[in-house]
Formats: sequence, structure tokens, C-alpha cells
Amino acid sequence: MNAAIVTVGNELLAGDIENTNATWLAEELTARGVDVTRIIVVPDEEPVVATRIREWRERFDAVLVTGGLGGTPDDVTMAAVAAGLDRELVVDPVAEADVQETIDRIFEENPDLDFDLRAEWYASMPADATPIPNPEGLAPGCVADNVYVLPGIPEEMRAVFENVAAEFAGDVATRTLYSPEPEGALASALGDVAAEFGVRVGSYPNRDASRTRLKLTGDDAATVEEAVAWLREEADFELTPTEDPESAH
Repeated sequence: MNAAIVTVGNELLAGDIENTNATWLAEELTARGVDVTRIIVVPDEEPVVATRIREWRERFDAVLVTGGLGGTPDDVTMAAVAAGLDRELVVDPVAEADVQETIDRIFEENPDLDFDLRAEWYASMPADATPIPNPEGLAPGCVADNVYVLPGIPEEMRAVFENVAAEFAGDVATRTLYSPEPEGALASALGDVAAEFGVRVGSYPNRDASRTRLKLTGDDAATVEEAVAWLREEADFELTPTEDPESAH
């Protein structure tokens, strides 16, 4: 299974906030064996988001979209996803009831609040989509075909994703190792193991820790383990399973 992640928000492009959602989702999907092959940040512009959904829904097994849900003018994601899927934007009755219950609770717990909240602002989604409950906030997510729409607030995004996490699974396997050698000294052996076993190899130096992190990724666990064994046998440098060599003993 492969997946693409679309993060929506002008604030991400401006550098006003860090894109932690993309990192978190990529880690979660990878841990489940899903091959994350694209991550993109797009502005809060409906045509831009719609174009990306229209193109990527055909190219990937799953497209995860996060950000831009709610009742403010820049919250265009649901309308954009509907357009990208060639569906109408409708108020889902199940989502509307759930959102209204949350709104009622908010005003009951905060009687001094003096502004308007309307359930339809948060419960609108592509026609025939399945709502995904949001236990941490107002805006539910939804899934339509292979497109999963999640809130942008990190706590809400994570809570909504957990409701559909079981739907993501794949055969991609990874192993992480560490070496005290600089990245350049590892290049030849890493090139050889990639060619020999068809695995993807990443090397990530950490000068503060004086160790280089190596990540081997393949389509099945057995091949990755064979590649690791080959490195241990053939490479002329130390490898440990942890960043701190003392903790490996």
C-alpha cells in the first residue's frame, strides 16, 4: 500500500507553524508498513487543493489530507476535496448531529460565550462520504473513496486518524542502525547493499552525537534482514541497533 499526504495551510507555507502533522502521519503510516511516497504543502486555495486531490486519488492507494476544516473563510478543504472528487458538498446528517451535541456542550460549559457556532459549518463534506468522529474538537474528518480528510489541529488530527488507523497496512519493512563512521565513509558499502538486495538506503549524520543513522527499507522483512546481515558481515565499520553503543549491550 502506498500513500500521499497533503497538508493544507497558508501558515505552513509562511513558516508560521511547523508542519508536525506531516511528520507524525508519515511515521505512523511507515510503522504500519505503508509506503509514503509524496508529501506536499498547499495553500488555502480551493482550486489548488482540488487539483491535487483529482490527480493523486488516481495515483496512490490512499491520500491523506490535513488542515483547513472548520467555519472560517480560509477553511476550504472540504469544498476542495468535494470538487476534486466531482461530488457535491453537503451537510452530513450524522456529522451534523454529532457536531451539534458538541456545540451544545460547549455553550453549556461556557455560558458567557457570545458568538455563533453552526453545526453545518463543520459537518459539510463530500456527498456520500463517511464521517470520522473527532473526539477532541468540533470538525469531524471524513473518508471518501481513498481520500481521508483530517483536521489540522495536531491533537484533533491524531485523534481522528486513530479512528481509521486500522485501514492502513502494507508490506514495507525498515531497519535502523547506527555507525560511528562519517557518512562519506559509509557510501561505498551502502551503495553495494542497495544494489545487491534492492533495498532503499538512507544515511543521516548527527554531528552532535558523532554517529550516523542508517535506514534500510524494502518490500519484505526477510530481504531487509538479509541486507542488514550482509552489511554486518561485509562492511568494514561498526554497526549498532541503537544510537548509544553502550545501550546495545
